[in-house]
Amino acid sequence: MNRWMIALVASFSVATSGALALGLVLFPMQSSAQEAVRSFPERALRGTLVVQTAPEVLLDGAPARLSPGARIHDVNNLLVLPAPLAGRELTVNYLRDPQGLVHEVWILNAAEAAQKRAGASSGRNFLFASEADTAPRDDGNTPYHQLPGFPAR
Repeated sequence: MNRWMIALVASFSVATSGALALGLVLFPMQSSAQEAVRSFPERALRGTLVVQTAPEVLLDGAPARLSPGARIHDVNNLLVLPAPLAGRELTVNYLRDPQGLVHEVWILNAAEAAQKRAGASSGRNFLFASEADTAPRDDGNTPYHQLPGFPAR
């Protein structure tokens, strides 16, 4: 090797090590992902996610679907596929797209899960007549004359 090449390689290694040291001083790395608390969108909701066969999921026990471009972030904020998460119950923050499909999911670490956040409300603002009825139900042992009757027309 020529002398100028040796000098160039030596100066490059000194410069890169100096830049690396400066970068570590200016931007120190987090000691672990468990200590980091990410910021989430204001409209993100808290829930419990169980991936079944993608795109089918259970969100707080109710069936839901992942959108075609759904992104799932793990505790290190890396994207993960839904298949390795199948069957696991995960505490998550999530966003839905305009069609109601789950579009963005963040799997929470212990520090993030401890923070309070609103969950999803029920999907409707009405009751069916069968749900609103508070009359006693027949358990099979009620005598006929004590059964509720229909109103006369």
